[in-house]
Formats: sequence, C-alpha cells, structure tokens
Amino acid sequence: MATEQLQTTDRIRAIDAWWRAANYLTVGQIYLMENPLLSRPIEPDDVKPRLLGHWGTSPALNLVYAHCNALIAASDRQMLYICGPGHGGPAMNANAWLDGTWQELYPGTTLQQFFRQFSFPGGIPSHAAPETPGSINEGGELGYSLAHAYGAALDNPDLIVTCVVGDGEAETGPLSGSWQAHTFLDPVADGAVLPILNLNGWKIANPTVLARIPAEDLTAYFRGLGYEPIVVDSARVGDDPFAVHALFDGALRRALATIDDIQAAARAQAARAAAGEMAGAADIRPRWPMIILRTPKGWTGPKEVDGQKVEGTFRAHQVPLPSVRTDDSHRAQLQEWMESYRPDELFDEDGSGIGLLEGIRPAGDLRMSATPHANGGRIRTALERRPLSSFGVEAGSEASSTGTLGPWLAALTADNPSSFRLFGPDETVSNKLDAVFDVTNRVWRAGNGPDDEHIAPTGRVVEILSEHLLEGMLEGYVLSGRHGILNTYEAFAHIIDSMVGQYTKWLESSAGIDWRAPVANLTILLSSHVWRQDHNGFSHQDPGFLDVVASKQQDFVRIKLPADANILLAVAAHAMETTDRIEVIVAGKHPEPVFLSLDDAVAHAEAGSGVWDWAGTEESVGRTDVVLVSAGDVPTVETVAAADIIRQHAPDVGVRVVNVVDLLSLGDARKHAHAMSDERYDELFRPGTPAVFAFHGYPSLVHQLTYRRNGHDDLHVHGFLERGTTTSPFDMLMRNEMDRFALAHDALTRVADGSDRFDELLGKLSAARDAARTYAYTKGEDHPSLADWHFAGWPQDEPASGGAGTDPGTGETESAAPGQ
Repeated sequence: MATEQLQTTDRIRAIDAWWRAANYLTVGQIYLMENPLLSRPIEPDDVKPRLLGHWGTSPALNLVYAHCNALIAASDRQMLYICGPGHGGPAMNANAWLDGTWQELYPGTTLQQFFRQFSFPGGIPSHAAPETPGSINEGGELGYSLAHAYGAALDNPDLIVTCVVGDGEAETGPLSGSWQAHTFLDPVADGAVLPILNLNGWKIANPTVLARIPAEDLTAYFRGLGYEPIVVDSARVGDDPFAVHALFDGALRRALATIDDIQAAARAQAARAAAGEMAGAADIRPRWPMIILRTPKGWTGPKEVDGQKVEGTFRAHQVPLPSVRTDDSHRAQLQEWMESYRPDELFDEDGSGIGLLEGIRPAGDLRMSATPHANGGRIRTALERRPLSSFGVEAGSEASSTGTLGPWLAALTADNPSSFRLFGPDETVSNKLDAVFDVTNRVWRAGNGPDDEHIAPTGRVVEILSEHLLEGMLEGYVLSGRHGILNTYEAFAHIIDSMVGQYTKWLESSAGIDWRAPVANLTILLSSHVWRQDHNGFSHQDPGFLDVVASKQQDFVRIKLPADANILLAVAAHAMETTDRIEVIVAGKHPEPVFLSLDDAVAHAEAGSGVWDWAGTEESVGRTDVVLVSAGDVPTVETVAAADIIRQHAPDVGVRVVNVVDLLSLGDARKHAHAMSDERYDELFRPGTPAVFAFHGYPSLVHQLTYRRNGHDDLHVHGFLERGTTTSPFDMLMRNEMDRFALAHDALTRVADGSDRFDELLGKLSAARDAARTYAYTKGEDHPSLADWHFAGWPQDEPASGGAGTDPGTGETESAAPGQ
C-alpha cells in the first residue's frame, strides 16, 4: 500500500511538473521574443511590441493534457485531444513542444523562435490551427469541437477522444446540439468521446451561463442529455494544485474505466451474437461519462493587476499584463509569474523538458500531438468502388439523378464498411437516396418503437436535424482519415455557411504545411433544390450557398452542377477519389431527361463543360448566331427545350448549346489554376456572339466569375431572381425568367438585333407563357406538354412536340405552337 501510494504521489508530481512547464511555455509565447529561459531579468526589448493571445483558458487545457499524457504513458491508450475553447493555441503548442513533436515537424526551431513566432507577423495563429500538431479543431469560431470529436470517434474502436469544451463555447447553437451525438455512437465498432466541460466562469467580458446556474441543475441537465457527469471543483480544495491534480486524476480514471466497461459489455454481447449464442446483441444505450471541471479563469496567473482582481475574472481572458514593455511594475509581475513555475527544474538549456516530465511523455504515435488520427491523410485509404457501368442509365430515358446515385452509394457503403458514411438531416429518403437502406440502417442508440424503419443500433447513415452537427461530424470523420457525404436540402445549407468557410481556411492553411497529408474531400450534396421546391414555397427556394462557396479560395472548392443522372454519377465518383477540397454538388431528385450516355457523361464531367452538338443547329445552319448555355439540371432541360423551339420555328438560326458542369472553371485563369484557359473559353462561348446563360443560382455569380472574360458584355444570364412562392414547377421558372419560352425569346431578340424578323414568333412565345400560367392557375398543375416534355431528337423517340401541339392554355390543337 505504501509503495502504491508512493507511486501515485510521484505520478502526481510528474503531472504537476508537466502542467507547470506547459503553463510556462504558454506565457512565454504570449509575451516574449527574447530571453526565453529568463537567463537574466526581463527587459523591455525582450517583450513583443504587440501582445496577442489568450491566457485565461490555457491552464485548464494544460491540466487536462498533462493528465491524459500520464495515462497514455502508463497504458498505451490511443487518445486524440480536441481543444474547444477559443484561442487555446498557446496551450496546444506548448504541449506539442513538450511532447517533442514540434521539434520533429519543424526541425531546428529554438525555444526563442518558438516563443517569437506565436501571434507574430510571419508566424503562427493564436488558435489551434493546422500548424498545431495534434489538432483537428481550429477554435477561432466556437462551437464545433464536440461534433469534430464524435466524427473522429466513428469507426475508431480503440480511440478515446478527449474534448475540452469551454463554457463560453457551450453557449453556441452548434455545441448545444452536439451533446446528442452519442446517440449515433456504437460502443462495439466506434471509439468513445470524453467531453470535459471547463467551467472557468467567464467569456471575454461576461459570465457564462452554465457556470452560474445551480450545481444541481447543471448535473441534471447533463444527465438528461444522456451523460453521467463527474464533477471536479477546484474551489472545494482551495484551488490547491496538488489537491486538484488528485481529484482530476481520480475523475479521469473513473471516466475511462466506465468507457471500458461500456465497450467491453457491448463487444461481448456482439461476439456472443456472432457466435450464435444469443439471438442478437442487446440494444445498449450507454450513459457515457463526462467531466465538469471548475477551475479559475487564468489560474496561477497574476491575482491582481493595477489594483484590480484578475485571476478568476474576465480580465484574465486575454493578456493579464497589458503593458509589460512600457510599465516596470507589469514587467516585474511577469518575471515573478514566470519564475513561479520554477523553469530551472523543468527545462534544459535548449528548452526541452527534463526530469519528472520524461516519465509521463508518451512515445511515438501515442503522443497526442503526433497521433495519425489528427493527421488523417497518413492513414487514409482509397475507397473500394465498383465500375460506374453497373449504375448508369440509358440516354433518352428519364431518371431521378439522386435516385440513380442511391444504388451507387449503397454499393460504396457495402464495400467500405468502416471508412464511408452518409450524413443527412432526416432527408436520405426524401432526397431519393434510400437505396442505401438495402445495405445498412440509420445508426440509433435512443429508444426504439414498433413503427421505426431502418433504425438500428449499428448503421452507416447518421441522421439528425442539425446541419451543424452533421457537417462537424463529417469534418471530424474526414480529418481523421475516412470518407463521407453530407446530403441536405439546398436552401438550408446556409445553416453551415460559416462552418464551410472555416473549413476552407483550414484546407488553405494546411496546403502550406508539408507534414499535413491530404485528406478526403468534404463532399456536400444539395438536393430538393430551388427549381423543384415549388410545393414548399419561398422559404425553401434559395440557391445562395453556391455564392458562399464560390467566394472562397477556388483552389480548395468545387461546385458541380450535373445536368442528368449519369453526369451526377461521374462527378460523385470524382469527388470520392480526389482530396483536400470541398466538393459541392447540386442535383435534383425528380425524374428528368437523361441527355448523355454514361461514357459521354464521364468524359463531359472530366472536361467540365462542352458543346452539345446534337441539341443545337449550328452544324446544319453553318454558322453560330446565338449560344445557349446551361448549368444545372432544370436549367439544362429548359435550355435544350428552348433550342428545340428555335430549331422548329426559326430553323435558319444557328444555335450552339453549351453545358457547364464545373462552375468554377468559368473563373479567372489568372487567379487559380483550375479555371479554363481564355482560349478554351473563347472556343466555347464565341465572344462577339450573344450568349444566353440559364444558370441554377443567382445570375450575379456567373457575372462575378466571368467579368474578365472576352465578350463578357455578350453574356446574358438568367437565374433565380428571388421571385418565389408556392406554385407549379413551370410557373416557378416563369416567375424567374428561366423557362424555355423566355430563354428562346431572349435569344431570338438578340439575334434579331432590333429588326422585326421574329416579331410574330416572339409574340407567340409570350402568348405561350401566358397560356401556361393560365392553365396552371386554372387546373392546379402544369400543362402535360410542359410537365411531360422530353427531347424529341433521339432516334428512338416519337416526337412529343413540334408541328402541331396542344395549347397550354386551352388544351386545343393548333398549328406550329411554339414549345409544343
């Protein structure tokens, strides 16, 4: 017993030494650019001229890191550390330095350089950014840490993800929704997440909500969320570090023992079920542990500055001593503060940790700053993918694009049972991807009912009505080495605008870091889009997510607008094999014409755009009078239909039809390598020839992308004009000047160039629009000639329109009605 007690005491001393060393390095990064080991008294020129960084959250982050390291060193556990509190970068950097990982990844860095680079021009950010070893959570924008943690735990059965959640961060919507993520955690095949809520009581200038509610309400809240809270309150032991270490050591060991018990029980049941010893594994809904850690804000820092209390208040949030360079008393306090950690006991002359620290430093990849789970490209493997030929549909037929993609996703899921997942907010069925349920279920660890469908304790589909949580989990899943797709309604992708923006910044920063290995794309499939949300109304009609994505560095984002089911297969397959990008794909779920064979679709998607000779008339006429361009499935249908109208009723007009799949290839080739060359653009768009562009989203985006292209004044873009309501599909198009009649009218008007040669035809086109609206408003649906239209140019088809047709307004046959 005495020996065991001695070992425990030595462990606590080692943990305290690590904690003091990490605190010292944290303070040094914020303040010093010279004299890193205090070999002489601090002088004004030793201090950075601009003091940036955040001290208040760092002591608790360092405390947790030190304790986790001790457990890893003793047990060889695999652990990933996620730092949720904002601006926790100096603490994460400090521990990577003590681990030795920083020096390995950035060879030759001295302690002075390590201090100087922090929040310094040409240096590193104040957050736990991509430059920080061991990080997959940036921490600048708060709220995503727990979602990242749960995403990283999926399909990682041996991994414990320790996630420190700041009490300010806990007030955000994304974080609040993330507490329920354990509902989708399978204790058999997944790892575990240990949330640690650090209640230091303050944000930048205000108290935090969770720190001020009654203690019994706080624990009841987390029990209601499905956790078993373990409370460590430093105030109960007078904030004495050794006493707090003992309390937290016990709490952490208890939490990990509970996790071990949950996983062991679940895995034993699964093994018995697999051996046929029981009918099926029990549906275990564990009550996972979490730790509530109360410590003072800025613990161990200056207690008072200039007569005002600092430690334990909001004043400790950023830089407690703001005038060290110019104020002698502040400089003396900094000297006293840093010396209180007794650096001479902790560091050698190079600044490496020595003595007790060596006993709790994990080795190799077990170091949390070196774990491959935080550098997922190191362990990423390519997906097993069946040939697309098994899933393509016949050109000339009609098919749902997402309904065609569903079986391909099902095969991808079946063939990659531990490295691919589908995420979505209750819309897998709605978006016609339900073929995946032939091979898997929705994972669900809450209660079950007799009317549930495709709900099971294990599954590859994660559904919850929080795009924040889903996108965050996908990020964590991808950054730790796996692959996935998030599907959602187009209009509601705006919920994750900021998350996608932050992740793009992560990718951009990572691109300049040679030790960060490429990770799988973050792929977002938008369906139930603006042009087919006529029944749901104006609230569901918004294609503006594309504008958000296009505003980012275009080396790291792609926007794909497949025109039919086969092209969707091609772009989805490409998204699943490339890396280090955000891939946004927009595709409808309703049956639409299939324009290209699968082989042609693959070639077209690879090219990014191309001329569809079969849809135009320039070859037969011998010249190009107008270019009709489309990007998006419904715009393409209307563009081909408009070209068909001109073919039938103005056969002497030479029409070129161009389809664009890869939207950002239209951008400025001088700004990013992905854009098509000016020569290629001119070849497609024929500058000097009027071009009428039917675009899926807001017209301004195309103009932004093409403003420096030749002949930009010749480009006339139709798109969503923010004119929506609950109406019929074709009326929705007419409201936004996107229908075939409007496109043909615009094209012919520009070809006529002020002459009256097409006046009669233009009048008929306007009349056809009026008739279509009258029919819809009278009958409650679009005229069959519009709702059931298909291109008549395929040899196997009988012409469905042309010559004589049915007037959309009256239902009577008339001769040569435009668009019939």
